[in-house]
Amino acid sequence: MLKKILGLSLLTIALSATALAQQAAPPAQPATQPPAIKTHLKAGDVAPDFTLPGTDGKTYKLSDFKGKKNVVLAIFVLAFTGG
Repeated sequence: MLKKILGLSLLTIALSATALAQQAAPPAQPATQPPAIKTHLKAGDVAPDFTLPGTDGKTYKLSDFKGKKNVVLAIFVLAFTGG
């Protein structure tokens, strides 16, 4: 019984200290985002041709996939960069 009371007391102290530390910390500044890129494209418009490097070291052009069923472009911002 004493172990349970001691454990709950330590847990309460740890949670209280965490809450106090969060209150004392200055508010985080919102991350500044770059301005949105404005384009003339609308939903349903044909995408302009572009070239991108692949993770396999090859370079791919959108036009290389013309006539295929679907093209999926996945961008993982800061993926595997440690940032």
